Amino acid sequence: MGFTMGLNLILLLAMVATNLLSLYHLSTTVHSPKPPPPVAIPIPEHLIRHLNDIRAAINHLTPHSPSSGTPAVPRDLILHSQIGPIASSCHHHPDLLHRYMNYTPFSTCPYDPDLQETLILNGCHPLPRRRCFSKTPSKPTSSLPLNPFPTALPDFAVIWNRYSCKSFACLLQNNPIGFDLNAQRSSLLKYASELDLPVNRFMQLAKSANSVIRLGIDIGGGTGTFAALMKIFYNVTMLTTTMNVNAPYNEAVAARGLVPLHVPLQQRLPVSDGTMDLVRCGRAVNRWIPLPVMEFMLYDVDRVLRGGGYLWVDRFFSKAMDLEKVYEPLMGKLGYKRVKWAVANKTDPSGLKNGEVYLTAVLQKPVSR
Repeated sequence: MGFTMGLNLILLLAMVATNLLSLYHLSTTVHSPKPPPPVAIPIPEHLIRHLNDIRAAINHLTPHSPSSGTPAVPRDLILHSQIGPIASSCHHHPDLLHRYMNYTPFSTCPYDPDLQETLILNGCHPLPRRRCFSKTPSKPTSSLPLNPFPTALPDFAVIWNRYSCKSFACLLQNNPIGFDLNAQRSSLLKYASELDLPVNRFMQLAKSANSVIRLGIDIGGGTGTFAALMKIFYNVTMLTTTMNVNAPYNEAVAARGLVPLHVPLQQRLPVSDGTMDLVRCGRAVNRWIPLPVMEFMLYDVDRVLRGGGYLWVDRFFSKAMDLEKVYEPLMGKLGYKRVKWAVANKTDPSGLKNGEVYLTAVLQKPVSR
């Protein structure tokens, strides 16, 4: 009998414990607060516009598939059509971007080179306008000169509407440093001081090192005179990066039968890795460039140069102290061999006032790391 009473007691305790657990679970289920419904995060208007542009571009490039479901165009083309039409920095300038994108698709693009330059220089590159037709000069290309040093650059190669000058003669009169082709040519061929490196002297340096110079980029090359000399004397193909700041520099380069690249200094060079024999930095590259942009540019130069290729820095100017403490160590990080390194005082009024110096350097990339 005692055994039976003990067993009944155990069963009673088990039943009570089970009921208590059930009541606890029920109470927590009833009284626990429900999770808040997901909050819809508003999508910014500019992102909606970007998505609409992408969808429109894809729809325009990829027509409807037939009923069988087989794509009407190759899959690779569909893949490469899915590109963002706007660079990441464009949204920082919504007013300028709105003006630039205010156009009618599939019609003639507005002609606004000054607006384009402002956007590009502020990092909005590549420019987002895609589905309109660019205005071009009406003169046939057969009228363009074949000699990269013509007697005069052809005015018909430029649409002058937005420029204060309406001819190359006007530009020559008001901006002789940029558009006096003969003076530029002489400056690249003369030797007057250690800062000078004539083109023929550079080619001799490369030849003595058994280096072949076939392809290159001239950064900030203005109207393309360096590229012209390399073409006519040494059959070297040079790309010239230049901007149309207050003058049609890109059109001037193209009118000479050369290749302009309309990209700013902060833009990644649009060539593949390890393909260039030479990158030259002209006088547009100087201490006014923000240091992060300068560092980015130097490492991008390293990216495009092949092993054994050359970086030519032509008359870079900065304060003497900055050259010693900032720019020389920055260039030294590349680990290049110094072929030439010449420093001299900048003797114009600005140079004397600010204690500035010029640097001309030729640095050779190691063949292997």
